[in-house]
Amino acid sequence: MANETITAPRGFWAAGAACGIKKSGNLDLGLIVCPTGAKAAAVFSTNKIVAAPIMVNKAYIVGSRTVNAVVVNSGNANACTGSRGVLNALKMCSRTAEQIGTDAWKVFVASTGIIGVQLPMKKVITGIHAAAAKLSASASAGLDFATAIMTTDTRPKQAVRRVDVSGCEVTIAGTIKGAGMIGPNMATTLSFITTDAAISKPLLGRALKQAIGDSLNKLTVDGHQSTNDTCIILASGLAGNRPITSQCPRYKSFAKVLAESCDDLARQMAHDAEGATRIFKVVVNGAATKADAAKAARAVADYPLVKCAVHGGDPNWGRIICAVGSVGVRLNPGKLCCRLDDITVFKNGAPRKFDAAKASRVVSQKEHTITVDLGAGKVSDFCYGCDLSAEYVSINADYHT
Repeated sequence: MANETITAPRGFWAAGAACGIKKSGNLDLGLIVCPTGAKAAAVFSTNKIVAAPIMVNKAYIVGSRTVNAVVVNSGNANACTGSRGVLNALKMCSRTAEQIGTDAWKVFVASTGIIGVQLPMKKVITGIHAAAAKLSASASAGLDFATAIMTTDTRPKQAVRRVDVSGCEVTIAGTIKGAGMIGPNMATTLSFITTDAAISKPLLGRALKQAIGDSLNKLTVDGHQSTNDTCIILASGLAGNRPITSQCPRYKSFAKVLAESCDDLARQMAHDAEGATRIFKVVVNGAATKADAAKAARAVADYPLVKCAVHGGDPNWGRIICAVGSVGVRLNPGKLCCRLDDITVFKNGAPRKFDAAKASRVVSQKEHTITVDLGAGKVSDFCYGCDLSAEYVSINADYHT
């Protein structure tokens, strides 16, 4: 079987270990290593309160030509932990660097879990040593890493794509964690992408930013932007393709497949959102501006009453119309329309007769599309959302605070 994990691209090793941060004893420390060095790009949370690892990564990525590793822990976010938290993030980098024979500033770091608790560094260091001893390019090692970064996720999430670039097979592989606190803004909870493409650092960053903007940033579970949101892409350059140094057709092919991979990860995350039983896509057409289209789509995807209706299989279009009308976007009430998949439920500002039972079956699917036309222009955008269940409340009421 083909390797469908982050170790699928040439030049990457990975590992996962259990070091005791999680009381469950599950894997909670992961490593990705590129021994030959990788070009790197990243996007981070734009929350004004960011975790210590983001502070470290922002400093490291400016000066680093190549990166050798990413070390990640779950079960503890190392956020709102002051100067001690920053020192602990730096220590994670330095101890990982010692284990693989590189410099600390060539190691990125990420954390996820409880906010406001200092990392148990003895356990973390033990986990780094254990993971380093298990590093491998195998599929099982890649799966261990994907499992080690999980918190309230119920399953690991991975996506692998392959594309021909100048006669060479280039592989792009990603894994992501996230089930709640999801309303990204130029980041994606925690996501890690590896590729063996030979590509310049500026173009790698450009492709990542576009891919995130058109996929993972179009997802909302609860409208909450985390303190730790991070997406890091590493490119080993070992595929053998002619290096991508301009926005040529080869770049466009790479960027397209990267975007497809990120969209796959976003949909997996929506399906595994806390308490989610189904997801939906909100497409807004007829907007006056891109900002209006995006704002209206997110308003519907975030609206608790819409999310509850989806959970109940209720084709309650009134809640959708209410949502788009409440956020200050330009619209023409006399041209406003709404569809549930291919069923028109509201047209030109008035309700349409439709088969309620059929519409209920549409809304009850694992996935369906809500399409709204604002009648104010020609611009479109979209957002993914998921239903809101009693289990979401239960998970977040019981989660340690």
